[in-house]
Amino acid sequence: MKNRKEIVKVLKTALPLLCSAGLIWWLFSKINFHQVEAIMHQDVHYWVFIPVMIIIVLSHSIRGYRWGIQLRAAGIGDVPLLTLCTSIYGAYALNLVVPFMGEGWRIYYIAHRQKAPVSTVLGTDIGDRLSDAAVVLVLSALTLIVGHRYILAFMDHYTVGARIAATLQNSSLWFTILGALATIAATLWLARRTPLIKKLTHSLRSVWHGFAVLFTMKGRGMYLILTIGIWLCFYLETYLSFYAFPFTRTLIQEPGMAFGLLPALVSFVFSSLSMIIPSNGGLGPWNLAVMFALSLFGIANADGATFSIVLWSTLTITLILLGIFTIAYIMRTRKQPTINA
Repeated sequence: MKNRKEIVKVLKTALPLLCSAGLIWWLFSKINFHQVEAIMHQDVHYWVFIPVMIIIVLSHSIRGYRWGIQLRAAGIGDVPLLTLCTSIYGAYALNLVVPFMGEGWRIYYIAHRQKAPVSTVLGTDIGDRLSDAAVVLVLSALTLIVGHRYILAFMDHYTVGARIAATLQNSSLWFTILGALATIAATLWLARRTPLIKKLTHSLRSVWHGFAVLFTMKGRGMYLILTIGIWLCFYLETYLSFYAFPFTRTLIQEPGMAFGLLPALVSFVFSSLSMIIPSNGGLGPWNLAVMFALSLFGIANADGATFSIVLWSTLTITLILLGIFTIAYIMRTRKQPTINA
């Protein structure tokens, strides 16, 4: 059992690193980085990334405030706003080191500070993330509607696009997925009386309590407004970055691009979907998703790589600074009394 836990722990760390390394290797094999370096010196407005960094901080601060609404509804008490914000800052910074490590840390941090059940805090975190997943689905549907012409053009002209389309149209794939889900559900139902499943069920009930407050808590309207605010900030990070590079500034001026709002939306949604793939801070899959999205609008790979590298670097530097701030805040407040419900 001990060896199994150690193997799982190693795999959790190694697989994302291997995933990032593989995608970065592919990126290096396809891109001339001397050309990328040259592009970085060609009329790039780096000052644009100052407001981008401010918006990054704002988005994570709003997320912290929003999480506080869930925590109060779950009976965890009033957590100071700065504590909530630093829990988000620290989580995103830790995700640069090991994917999803930040989620586990912020759950433990708040549970330990508030002397609350970890499973309940976990439930609020799941609700937080499911809210984001719902937004991504809505934005993906919107992107398919407003950007379908460019996506279909890609599917028609590129081999990888044709393969993706053929895979999605393959009924065997969907039957296999449904069969696997049905098998898992049947197995869990048949084993429902075993000690392991009973213990798991008890834990899941506590998790559900933390999640279900989304539907009954006071402040649901504010929660929705804050959710819109978070994702508007995320979108603005991409859109404002379009003003930094000459090739994306051209897209802003082109007819039919809605002042660059359309290509920015497609790039933003693709990059958001790429976060499903475990990697360190999105490095690799995030860059490739942005390059892929920009290619739909005729942006060359070297230009797309430059855009993704500079924007990703801006995000990463901001998160590192926020992580340092979080460490300083925790060290300063660790001896202060806990605020309970």
